Amino acid sequence: MTVKIPLKVTALNADRIARISREVQGACAGFDAERFVREVMADLPRLELKDRIARTSQALHTHLPVTGTDALDVLLRSLPPTPEAAGVTNDFGLHIYSPHSDYVSRYLRTSEHLDRALDALARLTRYFSAELAARHFLNAFPDKTMKTVEVWARDEDHRVRRLASEATRPRLPWAPRIALPADAGLPVVEQLYADPSPFVRTSVANHLHDLCADQPELVLATLQRWQESGCAPDQHFAFIAREALRSRLKAGWPAAYAFLGYAHDAPVELTPLVLERTELFDGGTLSFSAALTTTATAPVHVMFVIFSTTQAGKPREKVYFFLRGTAEPGRGLQLAKDHVLRSTAAVKLTPGSYAIALQVNGRRFPATAFHVREA
Repeated sequence: MTVKIPLKVTALNADRIARISREVQGACAGFDAERFVREVMADLPRLELKDRIARTSQALHTHLPVTGTDALDVLLRSLPPTPEAAGVTNDFGLHIYSPHSDYVSRYLRTSEHLDRALDALARLTRYFSAELAARHFLNAFPDKTMKTVEVWARDEDHRVRRLASEATRPRLPWAPRIALPADAGLPVVEQLYADPSPFVRTSVANHLHDLCADQPELVLATLQRWQESGCAPDQHFAFIAREALRSRLKAGWPAAYAFLGYAHDAPVELTPLVLERTELFDGGTLSFSAALTTTATAPVHVMFVIFSTTQAGKPREKVYFFLRGTAEPGRGLQLAKDHVLRSTAAVKLTPGSYAIALQVNGRRFPATAFHVREA
């Protein structure tokens, strides 16, 4: 059985703390690498990822013999000459460099050091994505930082362009909220939605998805404008639109379906859902099927919804994508799927009564009940 190693352990561990110490000492002979490693490792095993990053940057601050921009120069000189030379093999970067941008946000977030600090984040994001640090600057110096973000959006490096979108996302997960209007980043993503990099386009889609939680009509109007501009290839734009509207699609919002070409009132019908088993356990497979028919050719977007109750007795529903396709008269679509019911770190599967329903173009059809038993 494969044992999954927690991210916090792979991100910052003894080997990586030792590597940071060697790289920093190589750029600054006065850095006490031995004490740095000893002090960080005394605390690291009991800390979660966010605190591991903070503890490492704090120790850098403690043991560097210089402060301010002199310390920043040391950190930048300690970086390998390129991300590739550092061992970066993806667009997101290596967590070993997350304490570096954390250091910038903690110890150089002043008006005196602002320009140098923001320039440093643009360089550091090539080694590890620096949007969390950038958000602290957006809160402390919104006007100046936003001007820099707009420059980032035009950078030749796609990782810096992505930083512009991620830093201004209204609801970036596991990140501090920024004290700006939710649509403050729209001028930024306006520059990026037709970007050649999928890394950037995915960020744009997530940015609009965040905004869609509070301002769905604005998101639809923005997507409409982008579509009419013809600047983005069809397949790229279709991806952004689907991802931006994904939560509204799950909620069955007719306007989202209509924009994507799925009529909410399409002339489709479903046979009753058939379940292979109606008694299951945590880790069991829910196998279900139904037949979709139509009286006219209709693009269809199908999801399935599982209804349950939390341990606290509150109703819960989870919506999953099923398929996109076209239904033709006389040629029904056979819908069948095996879905594993399993507790996760975030949600425990509670024994009790459940139900499943299919949703076509936002319209939900009658649910079928099943039961989850104690193991």
